Amino acid sequence: MASSNVLVGAGAAPARITIRRIGIADLGDALRRGLDDFLAMPTHAIFLCLIYPVLGIVLARLAFGYSVLPLIFPLASGFALVGPFAALGLYELSRRREAGLDASATHAFDVVRSSSIGAISALGILFLVIFGVWLAVANAIYVADFGYAPPASLRSFLHDVLTTPAGWNLIVVGNGVGLVFAAVVLTIGVMSFPMLVDRDVGAAVALKTSIEAVALNPVTMAVWGLIVAALLVIGSIPAFLGLTVVLPVLGHATWHLYRRTVDAEGSPRPQVHSRPHRDRSGADFPINLLPWRR
Repeated sequence: MASSNVLVGAGAAPARITIRRIGIADLGDALRRGLDDFLAMPTHAIFLCLIYPVLGIVLARLAFGYSVLPLIFPLASGFALVGPFAALGLYELSRRREAGLDASATHAFDVVRSSSIGAISALGILFLVIFGVWLAVANAIYVADFGYAPPASLRSFLHDVLTTPAGWNLIVVGNGVGLVFAAVVLTIGVMSFPMLVDRDVGAAVALKTSIEAVALNPVTMAVWGLIVAALLVIGSIPAFLGLTVVLPVLGHATWHLYRRTVDAEGSPRPQVHSRPHRDRSGADFPINLLPWRR
C-alpha cells in the first residue's frame, strides 16, 4: 500500500488533472510573481539557498587542489539538473503566501512532514542519479579529447579548451550532450515537484503530468528552459554568489508557472503531520534557539 501511494498518491480514484496551454506572456508573469515572492520573503529565500554559492566556492577550491578542474563546468551546470528538487522549500513558501498563510522560513521544511514525501524522495533519487550520470558522461567526453592526465594549470586548461581542435570538440559535444540532459530534466521536473508539494498524487502521476505539460507547450517550455539556463549562467559568474538571488526567484517563479499550467483541484492535498511537542529545559540551550527546533 505504501509503495502504491508513492506512485499514484493517496486518492482512491484517479487524479483529475487539467493541463492548460500557456504562452510567452505567462512566462513573464511567472517571473514577475517569483520576483515578488522573493522581495516579500528575501531572508527566507537567501537562508534556503545560501548553501549553493558556498558549495560552488568549495567545489572550485577542490578543483584547484585535487585536479578535478575539467568537472567545474559540469558541476556548475548541474545546478540546472538538481534545481527542481532543491527548490522544494521555495515552492512551499510560494504556496503558503498565495493561500494567505504564514510563510516563515520554518514552513519551508513542511515538505519533509508531508504525506507526499515518499514520492518526492523517489523523484529526488532519480534526479541525483541523472546528475551522477551527467558527471560521468562529461568526464568521459573530456578523457576522450584530452586523455587521463590532469591539466597542469588553469591557464593551460583554458588554453587547451579555447584554442585547440580537441577543446573545440569538447565544447561542442559537451554542450550538446548537456542540452539533452537539461531537456530531459526540464520535461520530467518542471511540473512534477511543484505538483507533489501541492497535491498528493504520487510520483508516476506527477511525472506523467509534467511530460504532458511540456508536450502540450513545447515552444513555451523550451523558452522557459533557455531563460533558466541564461539566469543560472548570469548567477554563476560572480563566484556563484548571484545564485542567492537567481535560484530563489526561479524557484518561486516555477511554482507560479505550475499554477498557470496545471489545474489539479480535483486531487487530494497532502497531509502535513504536526510537529511533536516537547517541553524544553535549560539543557537544550543553545539548540532550542534554532528556528527549526521551535
